[in-house]
Amino acid sequence: MKKELHIFFTSLMFYTRIPCPKNIDHHPDYLNKATRYFPLIGWIVGSISFLAFYLFSFFLSTETAVIFALVVSVLTTGAFHEDGFADVCDGFGGGWTKEKILIIMKDSAIGAYGAIGLVLLFLLKFKLLSESVSLFKGDNSIALIQVFILFISAHALSRLAAISIIFTHEYSRDDASSKSKPIAKNHNWKEIFGSFFFGLLPLFVFSYFQYKFLLALTPVFITRFFLARYFQKWIDGYTGDCLGATQQVCEVVYYLSILLIWKFI
Repeated sequence: MKKELHIFFTSLMFYTRIPCPKNIDHHPDYLNKATRYFPLIGWIVGSISFLAFYLFSFFLSTETAVIFALVVSVLTTGAFHEDGFADVCDGFGGGWTKEKILIIMKDSAIGAYGAIGLVLLFLLKFKLLSESVSLFKGDNSIALIQVFILFISAHALSRLAAISIIFTHEYSRDDASSKSKPIAKNHNWKEIFGSFFFGLLPLFVFSYFQYKFLLALTPVFITRFFLARYFQKWIDGYTGDCLGATQQVCEVVYYLSILLIWKFI
């Protein structure tokens, strides 16, 4: 149990800005095992984001409360995944060879592709999340619970889609200095089982209220499939930035899927 707590806090420290015990560091062995808790981190980030939405919705409009929820989400993770998304936009937008793409993605400066990508990403998140929240109308506790699970399931499932790439593809960079290198090592059944358990459970709970929401799995993992194939084609695998971009894109696809399923199925 003590070891598992250490692994969990390693995951929490790596993927968020939430304070952790002083004895926790980025030890490669623990980072490798921490992948099993990546979707569980989504539960935490989603819960904090929902709490911000809930509190601000008491005295502000739904749309404004959603903006604050997004702000709190970014602050909680330190824009960890958004930064990866911007780097991927810059790298794949401006590079035409594997070497050039990897060099651009490693540059800390943000370019035009990254800036434009982030603007469009947040516009989509704001609009889709606002509309998704509005689906569950009413002041009753059931509606509030569904909104809560919406937040958690979006963050958990999108993180599962991202982390599952390391189970099927190779890490692209050769340099051992990359901070994401340790999570790319061999994984056993505990990492795979933990990722899928924590990644899928919120959606299964969500389907208790609307069974058809399980259909959201399909577009999310289709998106994951094509993103992974695209990364494989251009850089022979993936990087930490690719995982961050996958998480962000799949989160948006999830909100869009919930809306389309609600309206047309």
